[in-house]
Amino acid sequence: MKGQEWYQAAEVAEEYEDKRFSGGGRLIDRREKRAVLDALAPLDGKRVLEVACGTGRFTVLCAQQGADITGMDISAAMLQEGRAKARSAGVADTLEFMRGDAARLPFPDDYFDAVFAMRFFHLADTPAKFLSEMARVSKDHVFFDTFKRYSTRVAYNWLLPMGSRLYSNAEVEDLLDSAGLTLRNAEHDFVLPYGFYRKLPSWLADPIRDADLAVGETPVGDAVASVSYWHAHV
Repeated sequence: MKGQEWYQAAEVAEEYEDKRFSGGGRLIDRREKRAVLDALAPLDGKRVLEVACGTGRFTVLCAQQGADITGMDISAAMLQEGRAKARSAGVADTLEFMRGDAARLPFPDDYFDAVFAMRFFHLADTPAKFLSEMARVSKDHVFFDTFKRYSTRVAYNWLLPMGSRLYSNAEVEDLLDSAGLTLRNAEHDFVLPYGFYRKLPSWLADPIRDADLAVGETPVGDAVASVSYWHAHV
């Protein structure tokens, strides 16, 4: 997986959310959380797995919505941040964090009602294998996001030391088919890439996001979006 050593560094985990979701980055955090809840809610009483849970942003959110959720990640440092977040939110006793490999999920078939992964597939070196494992352990929902190949993300990728894996819609549809999944819904968003918003103060990010959304609502909006949210079922 791309950036695996970088991702597991303690200093990266400690600064991860402040660098990505403060200032203009809060708009990304808000949109991602809405995407997860729109796909998986109602969560009360559902058994859920989050793959590559990182610092537990979504794990804690789902626990607060009543899910019986497990957050799994390869980074011990990220999991430590997630456990601290769960304690602060008062849900430490209602969720589980565990270290594990997304290519070999340590669960039986059909164990969860829903399985999801955010900010993961752009790092995946074997996306078909990861998605097949997610499908295997889910009875119903599988949800994930990708960065789009034909978008402003291409230019942003040139600035990154390790880059990101970018996907065309057709490639994701092929991955879904290979994993035995049927697409329920796909949403495409953010004409401007995430990295742009993270550099902006809140007062400037808000009007730019409004303009971004306006473009997204036009007939070309989906074609020029940089992020896709994929909701499938087994």
